[in-house]
Amino acid sequence: MPAVRLGFGRLHSSLFKRSFLLWKLIAVIFAVLLFCEFLIYYLVIFQCNWPEVKTPASKGEQETEPVLKAMFLADTHLLGEIRGHWLDKLRREWQMERAFQTALWLLQPEVVFILGDIFDEGKWSSAQAWADDVERFRKMFRHPRHVQLKAVAGNHDIGFHYQMSTYRIKRFENVFNPERLFSWKGINFVMVNSVALEGDGCTICSEAEAELIEISHKLNCSREQEHRSSQCGDGQRLPGSAPVLLQHFPLYRKSDANCSGEDAAPLEERGVPFKERYDVLSQEASQKLLWWLRPRLVLSGHTHSACEVVHGAGIPEVSVPSFSWRNRNNPSFIMGSVTPTEYALTKCYLPFEDTVLITYCAAAGFLVFLILFHFGLLGSPFLFGWQLLRKFKTM
Repeated sequence: MPAVRLGFGRLHSSLFKRSFLLWKLIAVIFAVLLFCEFLIYYLVIFQCNWPEVKTPASKGEQETEPVLKAMFLADTHLLGEIRGHWLDKLRREWQMERAFQTALWLLQPEVVFILGDIFDEGKWSSAQAWADDVERFRKMFRHPRHVQLKAVAGNHDIGFHYQMSTYRIKRFENVFNPERLFSWKGINFVMVNSVALEGDGCTICSEAEAELIEISHKLNCSREQEHRSSQCGDGQRLPGSAPVLLQHFPLYRKSDANCSGEDAAPLEERGVPFKERYDVLSQEASQKLLWWLRPRLVLSGHTHSACEVVHGAGIPEVSVPSFSWRNRNNPSFIMGSVTPTEYALTKCYLPFEDTVLITYCAAAGFLVFLILFHFGLLGSPFLFGWQLLRKFKTM
């Protein structure tokens, strides 16, 4: 009878140890998943702060100019049914969803601008595939009603010039508001379909240029505060501030040779010449935009890398890096504090993909160590260290 009790006690002890090991493994796995898939986004984005912008009193009054908090992101490239592997979709789209939702909750922007290439396969996707992609986008980038979301078309959304069609443009505009001129808090934003600025006189290109000329006319009228031209009419006048130009293709520049920073293009790629109408807008189209609109700031995407350049009479352009791990290890977005006369920009980095992968690898190694140690396949680290020390002493 004592032998039976002893055997039962050993069995109970063994089951308890295995159960305890299982709970330890579950606890470690849960903690790592919680950190890598949720908490890391809060820890990283919490460090971002809105930049301070000068707000001088308007015309001697005590009230200062209102400040608009705007987020600018680019090149999300939601994968489609053709090139999108399910695991790639799951990983990268979860990253973007968590990053966007965390940024909304922590930073409380008033408006979000996406600078093109929202989808990866919009240029050739079927009607059903497009509807599926749009549904996923709306889930990932859901936002409260008081937050406005604006977008411009990129070459992956409607195709390059030779792929672009009225049908693809219309279905994009059915999802995203087609307005080209957006004004809020006395600030003008001009959102350009840069894919249509080919300059070859095609129907879509001609319509896009005519629309920009009309916007230019409205902006010029808004600048004439005292001597208003008879051509301006009696319609509602826009705010008198110089606009912020938003588009997918960057304005013309020879290359990224003068770009710098940890999220600029790799060194070996910076000197590669850009191809007009493919990597950047043509010189002619760029000059037209600067002449027609006279912007105070230009923001663009497309290159997936960061760059800051100055055009013409001191007009700055900021190329916004990709928001997705699929395009770079260190994605980011731009935070802007904008008033009718001033602006300040800063960059907010998202968690590095390498950090998450290294954390998972370290956790996997720790789990293997726990299992080997539990089953006696690995000696105690203290015993191993003592034996190693004795070995050196005897030498």
